[in-house]
Amino acid sequence: MKFSEQWLRSWVDPQLDSEQLAHLLTMAGLEVEENEPAAPAFDNVFVAEVLSIAKHPDADRLNICSVNVGEAEPITIVCGAPNVAAGLKVPCARIGANLPGDFKIKRAKVRGVESSGMLCAGDELGIPDDADGLLILPADAPVGMPIRDYLNLDDRLLTLKLTPNRADCLSIKGIAREVAALTGAEAKPVVAPAVAPTLDDVRTVSLRAGEACPRYLGRVLRNVNTQAATPDWMKQRLLRSGIRSISPVVDVTNYVLLEQGQPMHAFDLAKIDGGIHVRFAVAGEALTLLNEKEIKLDADMLVIADDKKALALAGVMGGLDSSVGDATRELFLESAYFAPAVIAGKGRRLGFSSDSAHRFERGVDFGACRDALERATQLILEICGGDAGPVTEAVAELPARKPVALRVSRVAKVLGVQLAAEEIVAILGRIGLPTALAGDVITVTPPSFRFDIEIEEDLIEEVARVYGYENIPVAASNAKLAMLPLPGDARCKMALKHLLVARDYREAINYAFVEAKWEADFAANATPVKLINPIASQMSVMRSTLIGGLVAALKHNLNRKQERVRLFEVARVFNGVAAEVQPERISALAWGARAPEQWGTGKDKVDFFDLKADVEALIAPRVAEFRRANHPALHPGRAAEVVLDGAVIGVLGELHPQWVQAYELGQAPVLFELDVAALLSVQRIKAEAVSKFQPVRRDLALVVDESVSVAELQAAFATVKNPIVTEVALFDVYRGKGVEDGKKSLAFKVLIQDTRKTLTDDEVDAAVNQLLRKAETCGAMLRA
Repeated sequence: MKFSEQWLRSWVDPQLDSEQLAHLLTMAGLEVEENEPAAPAFDNVFVAEVLSIAKHPDADRLNICSVNVGEAEPITIVCGAPNVAAGLKVPCARIGANLPGDFKIKRAKVRGVESSGMLCAGDELGIPDDADGLLILPADAPVGMPIRDYLNLDDRLLTLKLTPNRADCLSIKGIAREVAALTGAEAKPVVAPAVAPTLDDVRTVSLRAGEACPRYLGRVLRNVNTQAATPDWMKQRLLRSGIRSISPVVDVTNYVLLEQGQPMHAFDLAKIDGGIHVRFAVAGEALTLLNEKEIKLDADMLVIADDKKALALAGVMGGLDSSVGDATRELFLESAYFAPAVIAGKGRRLGFSSDSAHRFERGVDFGACRDALERATQLILEICGGDAGPVTEAVAELPARKPVALRVSRVAKVLGVQLAAEEIVAILGRIGLPTALAGDVITVTPPSFRFDIEIEEDLIEEVARVYGYENIPVAASNAKLAMLPLPGDARCKMALKHLLVARDYREAINYAFVEAKWEADFAANATPVKLINPIASQMSVMRSTLIGGLVAALKHNLNRKQERVRLFEVARVFNGVAAEVQPERISALAWGARAPEQWGTGKDKVDFFDLKADVEALIAPRVAEFRRANHPALHPGRAAEVVLDGAVIGVLGELHPQWVQAYELGQAPVLFELDVAALLSVQRIKAEAVSKFQPVRRDLALVVDESVSVAELQAAFATVKNPIVTEVALFDVYRGKGVEDGKKSLAFKVLIQDTRKTLTDDEVDAAVNQLLRKAETCGAMLRA
């Protein structure tokens, strides 16, 4: 919500400067996101009148102007603006003026003619203006008056970042009510008197969807001059609120929206056939909106219609065919309340939004519809003339305002401040909440403009923010703090994060709702969990894998010329809506060089085995098995599933070339994704004496088929539970002379050691023979 501070101060003017006012609103829960001047700083610029112009003798595009700046004698200014003409009122920068951009006005000769100032365009003063040339002022602008005073350029523009529950502050009326309550300053609201009808003309209104639109008011206006000029004061307030002037009728409805918080719409009465009907659309019904977008209406979309056709998409945007144009002389002006649930999401479904939808989907004041209609009627008649008919109103069951009980003792317990019941009643009364006190309980019936007051905590929040968060003392907590016990065979998730950070990764945090294409690409998931009301079209489903988010983060980094990327994420994935199918995963991605650029290492690219080492570090001291696997996101020949204690806990591999090309990554990243739950249990620490006896090393060179993996042999060796065998590790792979085609030689280092005695040759040979027998079960034989 953007608005002019001077406009707000016309309603309520507290003894605070702009910064203090912004701080007050922010501390009361109405965050001021921006506080900026209406125009940049400049001085010595005045309203001037061009008395006469003559062509410059030495320049075709320059004019010599005689200008009245409010002094006894006119001054001469050389001007090249294409729209300069005698009789115009324009801004004039006098000698010594300082304009935006550190531009100083000095006396100068232009092609031999002395110029005593400069006539200014809007952009030269930092004022938005569509004119090609000078900023043309109204004919009644007082000559000699400082332009800053005349155009109210010392105003400031405030932008509120409101939470969705505070729709009551999406208007000057609502903000003024808050400021008056917070400061005690007198509020001077604009109250429009009821316009006495001078016509008998009415249009009947029927509510065919009373639950969606429980209140609808309309009025006929005739003999309206839609080509009248919108007053400058209204244009200025609209422009400073981010809305451009269009036509007087549209400007009035926009002005009332900003002032009163009530969205309104005006129809061309001549284009309405019969009465007004508020109904749900017929599926497939077509409507061309004011933005010239033709839409097919769904059955859950509410429309304003006449006897033959739909006229507007209720609460979102009017229709083009019934819109007000230059030839319009008769209006039907509407003011209505639409249920938020009916309006919410409709604009986003169609790919656009509007100021009206923004307010209706949050909830407008259903008790102020008539006041807004009277205000709009008053302004239209003042600006455009015409005659007004009586107000036609149709009412169904309005939202119930259920009383909420507030305990005085509960306020003290939650806030830590002892407030008397009378003081709490006064605070609530200042923000327009009617109260009834009975002993320790204050009963509040929320007014029609407050949809967010439903439970006791809502009222406590109101008391806190009006009383002032800064006035609530900070007290030390009485709660006892103690570290939670952590069993010796478990570790926390933070340990996993610390380990990856220590291995040069950075944590990423991505949205849990993602693009449906990611699910198809990276998980081959054709039926992901869909969101009923997604915040954006590319965030329509819940993720079942973390890979898509990491690939998108990689792409984001590559677009910013990062040469090495290492990211990880710990988060839940969603294979269904039930809690048991929402496991937590840890996923990491590495792209680029193995190590940061330096003189001591080469420029080798990160590969499968680099991330395999990271996975092993996460699992250590337990040992996982890695088996060849097929995964929709990974390269079919460079991917493995990670097996721990006989269960598959995740995957590891290089991204599939198809997705490397589709997502324009240049080279394939390597990534893994594991179940967090499997990594949180660890083996208990066992203390063992350090052996005083020398270890014995034997090397076993085993010939196996190419299809036999090292992991299979290692798994077989692991089943040998001989306590004196302390390590079996691969140290060489050989293919070539002496080894048959289709076979390979795997050389293992075997360390044998006892902590209590020196081993004999027989004991060492027995241990080695045990390993050989296990290797033979995998088709291995000792190399000759």
